[in-house]
Amino acid sequence: MCIPDKNIYKPHLATIEQIIDETPDVRTFRLVFEDEAVRDSFSFRSGQFAEYSAFGAGESTFCIASSPTRTGHIECCFRAVGKVTEALRRLEVGDSVGVRGPYGNSFPIEDFYGRNLVFVAGGIALPPLRTLIWNALDQRDRFGDITIVYGARTESDLVYKRELKEWQERSDVRLVKTVDPGGNGPDWDGQVGFVPTILEEAAPSAENTIALVCGPPIMIKFTLPVLEKLGFGDEQIYTTLENRMKCGLGKCGRCNVGNVYVCKDGPVFTAGQVKAMSQEF
Repeated sequence: MCIPDKNIYKPHLATIEQIIDETPDVRTFRLVFEDEAVRDSFSFRSGQFAEYSAFGAGESTFCIASSPTRTGHIECCFRAVGKVTEALRRLEVGDSVGVRGPYGNSFPIEDFYGRNLVFVAGGIALPPLRTLIWNALDQRDRFGDITIVYGARTESDLVYKRELKEWQERSDVRLVKTVDPGGNGPDWDGQVGFVPTILEEAAPSAENTIALVCGPPIMIKFTLPVLEKLGFGDEQIYTTLENRMKCGLGKCGRCNVGNVYVCKDGPVFTAGQVKAMSQEF
């Protein structure tokens, strides 16, 4: 965790060390805390999120997309869609941003030791799983088979293209990538179809396996029945929900679903927990 501060809304300053354009409107920042004590003390778990601020514009909520196994920096990935994210996109290497966090619960990765992992992601929802993917790959001997099913509307909408290539070339990872019908070019070397359909065709075994799912609500809606058809129980399926979060502290009430506060009780939930929220979600 970060060094505590009496002001819970005060961000720590971080310098943009690297900028990577993932797609025409999605960008990754690699951030280094400017205060050495904060840099040395900051820790987090895969699945947690932070608040990132562009000074004069406000702050936005994103997951911490890098793995806690890789220290000295953190990474976030965002799409420029509003006032704050547009302001963040205008920043350059060497500029400062504010970071509050980490907040929320996390994936119980220790409970996954000795089990197979299936990651299912759509579009810009890969970053919340990327932290866990690298966490698992950096301690590869603790896990069984690792399968990644990832899709987007078009080839250009796929994020982390350099890492997709690396995962595809690894002998200890099964990568299945796909684009929506009509989203492929002449050199596309993956599948064509919607993520739930491609997942069903890939048919990963549910035996001794944990499924990690993140994507647009419509993708999750159609993916859960596929996993059930493949034999996955509700407690074998985890997802992460970052929608509607604002303050990160359960103060604003923007993220509550019934009596559940996504920022405090989540953002990581089992499928069973999500189904219990479904009438209000």
